[in-house]
Amino acid sequence: MNWDEYFLRLAQTAAAKSRCLSRQIGAVVARDNSVLSMGYNGPPRGIPHCDRRYFLDERLKTELDRLRGPRTHDTSVCPRRALGFSSGQGLEWCIAAHAEANAVCNAALNGVSTKGATLYLSCDVLPCKDCMAKIINAGIMEVVVTELKPYDAQSAFLFEHSKVLIRAYELETRTDTDE
Repeated sequence: MNWDEYFLRLAQTAAAKSRCLSRQIGAVVARDNSVLSMGYNGPPRGIPHCDRRYFLDERLKTELDRLRGPRTHDTSVCPRRALGFSSGQGLEWCIAAHAEANAVCNAALNGVSTKGATLYLSCDVLPCKDCMAKIINAGIMEVVVTELKPYDAQSAFLFEHSKVLIRAYELETRTDTDE
């Protein structure tokens, strides 16, 4: 197993900790073959996850009742999806931070410099513009994803005009017969 595969598999493991009802994404910040920080998508520390949010967020309950009528809402569905938004839409209703932002913040919280580091993401899109801004400002020099699909036009612009190297690494699928 090479270092790219190792760190991408760690990012997949981090993603498994996410309780996001929409997508589970993990991120690893590494430098010199060492993990500096990890993160996964979810709300900030101490903030209830969306499954509990249905019971606590009056604004969300009011909007759902307005759209769908008063009823018990399925707490296993992402609130944005329950409001009728597709992936990447209705983000003003999302309380989660993206995995890459959480990885950068976790490094900062622990006083770890990310200057010159590589960020590994367990997803098939490039970071959004907000995360890309954090990546650039944190001094991360490379982003590794599984596919080079842009998240949005703004993130593509930031990538094009930054010094951050972006590359795709395709993880090989292993079978039971692989050693």
